[in-house]
Amino acid sequence: MLSDHRGEAACPQLANWAQNIARNADPLVAVDVIFEDDSNTFIVRLAKGARVLIFRLSASQVYTDGREAECERTLRRKIKDLWNLI
Repeated sequence: MLSDHRGEAACPQLANWAQNIARNADPLVAVDVIFEDDSNTFIVRLAKGARVLIFRLSASQVYTDGREAECERTLRRKIKDLWNLI
């Protein structure tokens, strides 16, 4: 479980988690996380210079025990995708 908080209250904790992973991969990647009530998803925004990549994590990914590794793999893959944007 990435956060024991629900909805918008989980965003700071998720942003901190994502920033720690991003910092290890590339210290210049900035991370923002917002919660969208309509879709019950967390929108993760990765930015490096003029490059921006946006993706979603579902509430079930964030709140289910044992899915942390899956979320971390997704985040690392998206950081690599950000590097490859032209």
